[in-house]
Amino acid sequence: MLKKINDFLAGVPATIVAGIFLLLDLVPHLTEELGGSALNLNFLPFDPAWVTVIISGIPMLYLAVWRVIHNPGISKISSALLISIAMIAAIAIGDLFAAGEVAWIMAIGAILEEKTTERAKKGLKKLISLAPVQGRRIVDGKEEMVPAEKIGEGDVLRILPGETIPVDGVIINGETSVDQSIMTGESLPVDKTVADSVFCGTINRFGSIDIRATKVGEDSSLQKLIRMVQEAEDKKAPMARIADIAASWLVPVALLIAVIAGIVTKDIVRAVTVLVVFCPCALVLATPTSIMAAIGQATKRGVIIKSGEALEKMGKVQTVAFDKTGTLTYGRLEVSDVISFDKNYSENVLLSLAASAEAKSEHPLGKAIVSYAKKYNADITESDVFKMTAGKGIYAEIKGKRLFCGNESYLMENGISLNKEIQRAIEMLRMQGKASVLVSDERKCIGVLAMSDVLRPEAKDMVARLHGMNTDIVLLTGDNQKTAAYFAKQVGIEQIRAQLLPEEKVSNITALQKEGKYICMIGDGVNDAPALKTADVGVAMGGLGSDIAVEAADVVLMSDDISNLPYLKRLSNATVKTIKFSIGLSMCINLLAVTLSVMGILNPTTGALVHNAGSCLVVLIAALLYDRKFK
Repeated sequence: MLKKINDFLAGVPATIVAGIFLLLDLVPHLTEELGGSALNLNFLPFDPAWVTVIISGIPMLYLAVWRVIHNPGISKISSALLISIAMIAAIAIGDLFAAGEVAWIMAIGAILEEKTTERAKKGLKKLISLAPVQGRRIVDGKEEMVPAEKIGEGDVLRILPGETIPVDGVIINGETSVDQSIMTGESLPVDKTVADSVFCGTINRFGSIDIRATKVGEDSSLQKLIRMVQEAEDKKAPMARIADIAASWLVPVALLIAVIAGIVTKDIVRAVTVLVVFCPCALVLATPTSIMAAIGQATKRGVIIKSGEALEKMGKVQTVAFDKTGTLTYGRLEVSDVISFDKNYSENVLLSLAASAEAKSEHPLGKAIVSYAKKYNADITESDVFKMTAGKGIYAEIKGKRLFCGNESYLMENGISLNKEIQRAIEMLRMQGKASVLVSDERKCIGVLAMSDVLRPEAKDMVARLHGMNTDIVLLTGDNQKTAAYFAKQVGIEQIRAQLLPEEKVSNITALQKEGKYICMIGDGVNDAPALKTADVGVAMGGLGSDIAVEAADVVLMSDDISNLPYLKRLSNATVKTIKFSIGLSMCINLLAVTLSVMGILNPTTGALVHNAGSCLVVLIAALLYDRKFK
């Protein structure tokens, strides 16, 4: 009950009300200090500042007491404790305005900081929702639907086309292609046959398969992925409040100066004034106001920064780790090469034949071929016969002509041999990270169509700019080594770590962190979520990226413009410098105010006004960051 009341008083609506009553009390004080007659507020049955003291002071007092009771060691002493002492002292000598002012400014600082550090938890809920809820178990030759939690190790399960695989397992019957993007980020479905492993949460795209469960429940790959995100979230501590760090020495110093001033001058008012002006309100405001200005600046560029901690750490980043698919590339396949092996078939004729054969295919490679053919107005003829062999290729008859489109093993199974010229061409395409579809008639292979992911045009320049800022770059991808090497060379990345599962991406980032480096991870897929959480700063592609990656990240590039990464680093550096300058300035103002308080030039009311002016100056300096120009 007490916590609910405290949370209500610390909320935005109550703090606004407190500010209004403080303003009512400020007007007569200002007129009196400026030599005029005080404004008569006799129509109020009480001093307006009492409302501010109660609304903003109680949460401050609650926080100070809670930290004294629960926090270990020196952390018992906090900025809230100093504010509470100053507030009580001001009330004791009857200066309610000074008491309300310090409490209200601290309340504003707490709200600003909370707004800059709060994080959504939706991503983890969405990740959990991907876990399959049931599976088709085979018992004595009969199928039965059972809840996923009742599937045991060694059970035989049947997975139909389009279904999600409920556990980790090994295929014991059938062939298919599996969409493993949730686990590896790989853009292409992976062909699977007997003895191949499959992962929980991945999607069976084409053929029906039977699997034997090897890892179930909490041991499955998807559940491990969920646990990694949870653990990484727990490791992310909220941004430490600078005022609380300084409080361990600020509170004793303030009390000592106040006591000495009171004893030497024999004036309790001077002692209370010292406590009022010593309150670290400007110090508290320096960080959240600068961060909010920087977040607003970034938002104009389509960069969403979720926390001040991420912004602060981005300036310290020494290594940037990139996923490939959907990050350095667009994550979509396009035909890159049409190569004919027979002079009787021109490239245009080969493209028309392949597109006609693949027109009824649901495979991403087939769709890419058809889309490319339509783009260039190639003739597409409807097939009379169409047959697909999952994970291998398709057979079609077009106007009496028999065609086979697929991989090497599929053609060889149908009696089509591949000479050395064709094998060299396939190997060359493979070295370039491209997927190949061979096309043959009933006698021989007549050509090959190669498909590749599309590199973002800004990627190379962005990598060069990061290198120019003394930043190391590493590629962490689930794609195969050759594909990764090809794209890395295109953009100028030398460090490559390929064929990584989510936990391997995490371990690579952890290893770099153990070397004392700050790591920024850029990704877009569900499989990147643990790595985004583990890295010091996680950056997600917001346009095409998965919702889970977006929620897991600290920063989101809404327009998918990776050229904003160098800008983000410069903005972070500028924000940290602004915060340090504001803190230094606030300390100087405090030192001057303390001196004037000891000399008796300031009283609690005028001290509170000077204290307020210092806070406003810090806010103004932070606001200038909003319109600063960055290259």
